[in-house]
Amino acid sequence: MTDPLTQDLLIAMKTNFLSKCSPVFSLVIATMQCVAFHGAPSHGAEPKSFELRLWESGAPDAKGSEPKDIPMAMVRLPDSQKPTGAVVVCPGGGYGTLAMGHEGHEIAAWLNKNGIAAIICDYRHRSKGYGHPAPMQDAMRAVRLTRAKASEWNISADRVGIWGFSAGGHLASTVLTQFDSGDPSSSDAIARESSRPDFGILSYPVILFGQPKSHKGSETNLLGKEPDPTLLASLQNDTRVTKDTPPTFLFHTSQDTAVPPENAIAFYSAMVKAGVSGELHVYEKGRHGVGLAKTIAVTSDWPNALQRWLTSRGVIDTSDSQ
Repeated sequence: MTDPLTQDLLIAMKTNFLSKCSPVFSLVIATMQCVAFHGAPSHGAEPKSFELRLWESGAPDAKGSEPKDIPMAMVRLPDSQKPTGAVVVCPGGGYGTLAMGHEGHEIAAWLNKNGIAAIICDYRHRSKGYGHPAPMQDAMRAVRLTRAKASEWNISADRVGIWGFSAGGHLASTVLTQFDSGDPSSSDAIARESSRPDFGILSYPVILFGQPKSHKGSETNLLGKEPDPTLLASLQNDTRVTKDTPPTFLFHTSQDTAVPPENAIAFYSAMVKAGVSGELHVYEKGRHGVGLAKTIAVTSDWPNALQRWLTSRGVIDTSDSQ
């Protein structure tokens, strides 16, 4: 049986192939993807789902102007009268593709169900011709964009988090540990915003770059086959945790052999040493890439633990939960 990460990769490859066959195929695929994300058109209703370029004038270090060169924010807003929390979602995929299904759209739906805005970060990666620092630039920009649009999107600017899966967890942990306060002199209002999330969620994350328990595929896709040792070490993000690292919730499974649980354990241990609050949940059952683990007994409780944690931090307003 094909695992979820491979299924996403096959779908992405098939879509890419068909889109190059003819303009008709491109139009059909674009329409199908739009309906899949936005749902059927609701005439007269204010849209709750939409997409934005992360940079209107072009992303930094862009190699062209094709769709692959344009990182996007896929925004899904919940029905709420009061300002909500928001989470930037970074799907996994080994920095070589994006698992948009079970680590993107399903996560956005879960967040919306809990009254939280979701901003799926369609970041640049190796199959699009990009390595470091493009993914980091895109994820940080998504955090800044969310803050800049807080009033317009009915979001609380002080409840903006980031959630990453697998290599997307490495990306999220990079933002959690290597953020900046923004550029106050920039003419770009988004660039003036801080990229520091208010909280983080790391699901079976890659953390231990350059170590035996790391995921070598993610390392290679992000940094190349022979990365500079100093750069490699700088992206082992447990070593970058400080007292200023945002509170973080971590989830992993003992049966994960692709990205062993030592990755999450190392990050949480660094949090404890630095005095950063958070939680670590390691479940016995479940291979790598389980997403919300809906069909795995016991492990399927992990989103409930996350829900309780987000509620305790005021990110979920229980009066708005559905």
